[in-house]
Amino acid sequence: MNGIPFPEISPEIFSISLGGFDFALRWYALAYIVGIIAGWRLSVAALKRPGLWPGDRPAMTPPELENLLSWIILGIIGGGRLGYALIYQPGYYLSHPWEIPFLWQGGMSFHGGFIGVILAILIFARRHRLPLGGVADTIALATPPAILLGRLANFINAELWGRPTDLPWGVIFPGAAAQDCPGVEGLCARHPSQLYEAGIEGLFLLVLFTLMAFRWGALKRPWLLSGTFFLVYGIGRFLVEFVRQPDPQFVSPGNPLGLALHVDGWGLTMGQILSLPMIIAGIAVIAAARRRMVPA
Repeated sequence: MNGIPFPEISPEIFSISLGGFDFALRWYALAYIVGIIAGWRLSVAALKRPGLWPGDRPAMTPPELENLLSWIILGIIGGGRLGYALIYQPGYYLSHPWEIPFLWQGGMSFHGGFIGVILAILIFARRHRLPLGGVADTIALATPPAILLGRLANFINAELWGRPTDLPWGVIFPGAAAQDCPGVEGLCARHPSQLYEAGIEGLFLLVLFTLMAFRWGALKRPWLLSGTFFLVYGIGRFLVEFVRQPDPQFVSPGNPLGLALHVDGWGLTMGQILSLPMIIAGIAVIAAARRRMVPA
């Protein structure tokens, strides 16, 4: 099988040893730090332009946004970890609940983190009496940079790769698991599904949201950016799941595609199941926002 050799990029940018302990800065951590900062600055730029908002009144002030980001980070971590435990390995974590906070063991769910972010926005907006739709749109505007850089970091980490492929852009990922491709002789190339998601969920949404917010007046329609995020992310994730390597806990001799819900070999992965409500919600929210029926 032909393919592109995986680039020799270390997951660690640098590491130092202090007092017998090793400390390393990883691309994954840097990606989220830079992504959050970039998203924050993008939203601050919008908040500083009152003419972009309904009645020339931004949804919040830049200091309030900084405060909200702390809540959102907690929502991402708490929701992502809890979602992974309850969605992907409920049997294990319900019998070992004390291990749920063990983030160093790995395992985070985007959809769980997404729910955590929604709860953080809801509580923060109500507590500070801010327009919920405007607050949600502000965070939606800030999200694509973090997703873009996070998915690129997934690629650098050689994780979350796709299914085997003979397409010319298939990547030969390192490691025994990535090279475990039944029926494939020689090196196994896989879909770089991390890059697909980086392009759809990150770069495409970043360009689209920038145009919508700063050129097309979308922030004057509360919830329009939020609904667009639900829809585009949901569709993108649903489509990429067709070429993404299935979750190992769902794979079995009779279910090699790792479908979480299936009949006679036809069905949906867990990622697709979780994306369907996002797609439906996105369509509904966009329709309501365009009719101006969704309260700000």
